[in-house]
Amino acid sequence: MNPIVSLLIGLILGLAVHFFYKRKTNKNTNELENKKARLEQEKEIVVDFMHNLAVAIGEGVPKQELYQRIAHTAVITTGAMSACIYEKNPSGRLQGVAVEGLFPPQRAIKQSKAKGNESRAQFLESILRSETLEEGEGIVGQVAKTGKAVLVENAMQDPRVVIHHDKSLKSKSLVYAPLIHDDKSYGVLVVANPANGLSFSQMDFSLISSLAEQAALAIKNSDAMNLRLEKSRIDSDLHLASEVQELFLTHQFPEHKGIELDAQYLPSAQVGGDFYDFYKLSSTKFAVCIADVSGKGVPASLLMAICQTNLRHFVKKSTKPSDILKSLNEQLEERIRQDMFITLFFAIIDTKSKKITYSRAGHEPALMIRNDKSGNSTEVEELHGNGMAVGMVPSQIFDEMIEDKETTFNSGDCLLLFTDGVNEATNQEGEEFSIQNLKSFASTNRALSPKSINRKLISKLDSFSSSQFERDDITLLCVKKS
Repeated sequence: MNPIVSLLIGLILGLAVHFFYKRKTNKNTNELENKKARLEQEKEIVVDFMHNLAVAIGEGVPKQELYQRIAHTAVITTGAMSACIYEKNPSGRLQGVAVEGLFPPQRAIKQSKAKGNESRAQFLESILRSETLEEGEGIVGQVAKTGKAVLVENAMQDPRVVIHHDKSLKSKSLVYAPLIHDDKSYGVLVVANPANGLSFSQMDFSLISSLAEQAALAIKNSDAMNLRLEKSRIDSDLHLASEVQELFLTHQFPEHKGIELDAQYLPSAQVGGDFYDFYKLSSTKFAVCIADVSGKGVPASLLMAICQTNLRHFVKKSTKPSDILKSLNEQLEERIRQDMFITLFFAIIDTKSKKITYSRAGHEPALMIRNDKSGNSTEVEELHGNGMAVGMVPSQIFDEMIEDKETTFNSGDCLLLFTDGVNEATNQEGEEFSIQNLKSFASTNRALSPKSINRKLISKLDSFSSSQFERDDITLLCVKKS
């Protein structure tokens, strides 16, 4: 062969190979550039998606509205025709909770026509909201069970997809993505039918899976935010109830010749159910009351307020403690919930006759601290008396049980009223403070003023009690005859 011809052939072949590889390199470069551009676009979409959901969470929107925003944003960002969110409830079932567009139900539709003025979209939404899928049922159930996303490129040829007779509900291509964060499943996001009429691609699949992951994080954060908001609202309500309760408790007792008086109240929570009160009846007579409403929190606080208001009314109309408590029970028995009641100790003190008349409605016995007859030592007497808690039984039974009792109240004597948070305070070993320990304390500290007795007793209870046991409300009312 002519050397020149051979050279030309070699040159042509070399150029051909060069252009082939150059074209291939350019193609690969273009593909990489396109892939990079798509990734950047996907990243931008996910960031925008996260931003929109973060704004929703910051606004404190209800979960239902958040779900609807997720479905709407999923359609907008993916160019799909419709989307649906299935929420996983505590039983593991999946309930359609948010729909965007004409999303095809995952079960065959039994009813083909909307009712009344209901639009087609409203009709389908009502079907989806009533559609409850078992975990493992259909593709939605499988995705929820396995936690793995599923791409259906051609729904018409996939036997797992329900084919509806209605052409507007025709499924062409779908992506099912689990809503999972930190191994907790919140449900499934399903996106249906690209607007361009083609099938979802692997890039679409990746994008929707990323959106679902961010949506799950948003749902988790929304739950946490709503819990904080609810706690804040509850704390605000409790604070208000606590302030109302403070208004009902007497802090400055009117001076009364011949007696010293002090009261202390320590609720176990922000709002408790204990209360005390003082009523001046004449220049030589006054009444004191201590009570414990069953339960804690706002219900107990409200019942306490109602009880105190009624007591102040009935005190003006009766002279016997038993009659006052009878009237109170008659007034409240129909208004108190069946699981609630009030224990009370009500006493009328006559400084002129040096006597105390009292009634006990299921409450802890009061303690009378005084010198014994010899005058050389202290004796502590428990003031008992028959009676049932207010609101526990009908008036007929309550009135038969309640009784008035009488005891002396001489100079130096001290009356101590308390609620069960005192004697039932529990230490590390699970032992209660008990009435006996309280009597021993009272005997030892009889010489102190009522204010000093109360404060010293609270300090002793603080030292005795263990933080591992829930403390009850503590209320003390101490009256000393000078």
